[in-house]
Amino acid sequence: MLWAMCVSVLRCHPVDLDITYDDHEQCQFHVSRLHCRSTQHCRTTMKRRTLLKSVATCLASTSLPGIAAPGIRAVSRPAGNVRAVDLLADAARRVDRLHSIVVMRQGEIVLAETFRGPPVDQAVNVKSVSKSVVAALIGCAIERGNIADVDVTLGEIAPELLPADADPRVTGLRVQDFLTMRIGLERQSGRNYGRWSASDDWVRYTLTRPFTAQPGGRMLYSTAGWHVLGAALSQVTGKSLLTLSREWLGKPLDIEFAPWTRDPQGRYLGGNEMSMSPLEMARFGELYRLGGRWEGQRVMADQWASQSFEPRTVSPWSSDAYGYGWFLRSLGGHLSAYARGYGGQLVHVIPETGVVVAMTSGTSRAARSGGYMDTLHTLVDDYLSAMRDEDDA
Repeated sequence: MLWAMCVSVLRCHPVDLDITYDDHEQCQFHVSRLHCRSTQHCRTTMKRRTLLKSVATCLASTSLPGIAAPGIRAVSRPAGNVRAVDLLADAARRVDRLHSIVVMRQGEIVLAETFRGPPVDQAVNVKSVSKSVVAALIGCAIERGNIADVDVTLGEIAPELLPADADPRVTGLRVQDFLTMRIGLERQSGRNYGRWSASDDWVRYTLTRPFTAQPGGRMLYSTAGWHVLGAALSQVTGKSLLTLSREWLGKPLDIEFAPWTRDPQGRYLGGNEMSMSPLEMARFGELYRLGGRWEGQRVMADQWASQSFEPRTVSPWSSDAYGYGWFLRSLGGHLSAYARGYGGQLVHVIPETGVVVAMTSGTSRAARSGGYMDTLHTLVDDYLSAMRDEDDA
């Protein structure tokens, strides 16, 4: 994490294979402001590996108690896979919509760079990555006994949310139906999102829409179902999504969840508009890679991570499989689970390789499957292939 903090303040400009940096020969970190100061600010050109040695030297002589997150060591790039990381960084830098990237391998940060936009330690809107966060909170709730399992129904855990005029099938919708976006009700994303968000009660509006598919049937991508799930979780725990996010995920993972959008009843929006920094996104992915444990503490229910990464339905847009809040595809010959947000906010978790990749992008344009989203997938795929070649060499 410290490596990432130092790198995030270096403004880089590519010149072929050389990178131009400010020379930070004498780094002093200030915990309260997290910035790097040097006594000399000349312009110099150095190879990436030379920079890394300088950063490592700086970090080796610097002590920052309380800054590095538990479970993640602050290190310079490891001796292995240096070329794979360099190739990834160079390729990522050429993607003009990509703002930042953080890569972890076996719990160590091996790359953390901002190409444009905020630094890697500054929170940004992660859009629908929020759905994966709500899914994680369900895993936390099962661990704590607030919810028995994914087969419990909406009528069992939050009967107060059920409109009197709702279709009788609504009461029997299971938690797993919400987690996989198979509740069957008319979806409220895309062209319906504005109408839904303009309603005076988002939960009631969602639950009184007509069924367009059978409950537990095909996937209908919709933020509205996630909002109902978040409202049900708040109902059963007596705490807001903000409080739950901070207590169950933020505290152990050192993620600062800021308040975000609320519905007219004051409930925090489930499934959209949360904010995390790229470093925090990487730690969130690392929690899943570690099977729901963090620094010896169980955060999510046993097997929740592996259950979340099991294919349960298929996206009609990308044809990728979908588990509990995570899309699934093969990258580099391995299963990769990814959380995805509008514009190109992305967290990839590839458990077999020990790799987690977090990326942020601008939010002015959609990241379509088969378009920009595939560009981001290809970056990860190429990195895994290069990493495998280095490991085999």
